[in-house]
Amino acid sequence: MTRQRPYPSDLSDARWELIGPTLTAWRAERRGKGLHIGRPPEHDLRRIMDAILYVDRTGIPWRYLPHDFAPWETVYGYFAAWQKEGIFDQLNGLLRRLLRQAEGRDSEPTACVLDAQSIKTSANAPAADQGIDAGKKIAGRKRHLGVDTLGLLLAVWVTATGVSDNAGGIHLLSQIASTSPHVTKAWADNGYRTKVIDHGARLGIDVEVVQRTPGTKGFKVIPRRWVVERTFGWLMHHRRLARDYETHAHRSEAMIHVAMIDLISRRLTSESTPNWRDT
Repeated sequence: MTRQRPYPSDLSDARWELIGPTLTAWRAERRGKGLHIGRPPEHDLRRIMDAILYVDRTGIPWRYLPHDFAPWETVYGYFAAWQKEGIFDQLNGLLRRLLRQAEGRDSEPTACVLDAQSIKTSANAPAADQGIDAGKKIAGRKRHLGVDTLGLLLAVWVTATGVSDNAGGIHLLSQIASTSPHVTKAWADNGYRTKVIDHGARLGIDVEVVQRTPGTKGFKVIPRRWVVERTFGWLMHHRRLARDYETHAHRSEAMIHVAMIDLISRRLTSESTPNWRDT
């Protein structure tokens, strides 16, 4: 079936120029090793990425992909392979560095902000991968995020909600220290206490807990911490992330990477992200 009109989630030519070389290099490497997904003729990588963005943006199940895309089994196969081989993580890092440079920043960050978000799951998630956030009364999973001072993703870890912020913070700091060694400062909320601070010190990262002003009622913008809260808001523009629909936690992490790839590539090409407010 020939598609007459592009979907709003489709990659523009400018965005494909940013993303395409990494995916093309991945395919060339697999060909060199005698590995490939599917049988010739191979599927167009741009259309595959369009299909993944469509799922992430609209929130539909894989089986409900429109028929003008490749078969859903094929699209999911590419999605799983790119997650397993770190392609989404690689793309996120590449685009983050480009955007930081475009914003007049050093390509590598020196500071980060940590936070976590508890989210309900769908029936797809195994009970063993879920938990209960006693404070927020949410049964499901927890997204632990580390972002730079622009709100761009540095690290993500998806766990059961029962995993403490302390455990999440320790994991994030280890991941950030490994992939972004220039980071020497981190800001976090009250959920990140002594163990996180001590772990950060061992890694050469000064963790500062930003307190909420005592006696404050209602919504209040908190210095530094608002950056990661805004990132969670950005992610909610992707309906696949409004609830955790993934069977496996590492696939949830991949969906977050895909959303950030979508957001950063649009910022680099000065393209809007249409949502209901635009109507």
